[in-house]
Amino acid sequence: MGDRLSREAADKRPMSIVVRRKKGDHHEGHHGGAWKIAYADFVTAMMAFFLLMWLLGSTSKYDKQGISEYFNTPLSALFSGNESSTATQSNVVQGGGRDISETRPGAGAMTQPNAPASQPAPPQPTQEDLQRLQQLKQKLTALIEHVPALNAYKDQIRISITAEGLRIEIVDSQKRPMFALGSTRLQPYAVTILSQIGGALNDVENHISIAGHTDDVPYGGGEDGYTNWELSSERANAARRALVTGGMRLDKVLQVRGLADVQPLQGNDPNAPTNRRISILVMNRAAEQAFFRDGGRATSIDDTAPAGPALQNAVKPVAMRGAGVGAS
Repeated sequence: MGDRLSREAADKRPMSIVVRRKKGDHHEGHHGGAWKIAYADFVTAMMAFFLLMWLLGSTSKYDKQGISEYFNTPLSALFSGNESSTATQSNVVQGGGRDISETRPGAGAMTQPNAPASQPAPPQPTQEDLQRLQQLKQKLTALIEHVPALNAYKDQIRISITAEGLRIEIVDSQKRPMFALGSTRLQPYAVTILSQIGGALNDVENHISIAGHTDDVPYGGGEDGYTNWELSSERANAARRALVTGGMRLDKVLQVRGLADVQPLQGNDPNAPTNRRISILVMNRAAEQAFFRDGGRATSIDDTAPAGPALQNAVKPVAMRGAGVGAS
C-alpha cells in the first residue's frame, strides 16, 4: 500500500525539461564579423587596383620609363649614389626620356600648378651628320655659282645649316615671284631651280621635309574655305613634284606641309616677298629620330635655333638680295 502511494505522489510532481546546448551554438553566430573583414580586404584591393590602372593611364611613356628604371636600380648603386652603373641605363634612347620629377601639362596627378612646362632639348647633330651636310652645302653652292640656270637666280636661294639639318629656301623677289598671285603653279624659272637641286639631294641618304609659306595677305580666290593654309600646302606639293622631276627619289620625302604665314622670315613686315617661300630641310639623323619618335611634331622646318659652335662656324648661307611684291 505504501509503495503504491509513493508512486502516485511521484507521478503528480511537475516535470522539468532539460535542454543541452553545445558550446558556441548561438543563432547570432551566422552574423559574426569575420566576413566583414574579408569583404573590407576585397574592397581595399579593388580600390588599389583601379587606382593603379588610373595612374598607368594618365602617365606618359617617359614617366613610365623613368619609374621602371628607378625600381630596376640595384640597391648597391642606389646607396652609393652612382646611378650611371645601372644595367638599364643603356636602354635609354638618346634625347628620349625625361626626369620623372619634371612637371608639364598632361602629366595627370604628377602635374603641379603654376609649374613651368619643360621644353624638349633640340636634336644635336653628330659630327658625321655635320660633315655630310656641309659637303652637300658646298656642292649646292658650287652649282649655284657655276650653273647659269641657277646663278641667274642666286639672290633668291638661301642655304644654311641649322640644328635639324641643311635648310634650303627659295624665296620670292619683288620682280620675280615663284608663283602667280593666288596660284599653285610654279613659274618656269622656279621649276629649273628645284629640278637642279633635286638631283643633288640624292648624294646623301638623309630624308627631307618640305614646307610652303605665304605672306599675311588673305587669299582672295573666292572659293569658300580656301585659305593661305591650302595655298601653301599645294605650293609645297608642287615643289615636291619639281624636285622629283629633277631626279630626287620619292622615298626621301618624309613630310610635305603648308604653314601659311605663321613663320615669316621678316616678322616686322608680314607682307614682305621673302616671307613667300619654299623651304626644304635635309634632316640630320637626330631630327629624323625625333620625327619618328614624336610623330612629326618635333621637327620644325624653319628652326632658327643656334646650331652650336661647330655649326655657327660653318660656311655662311648664300647671300640674298631683293625686296618684295604684295600678295600670297
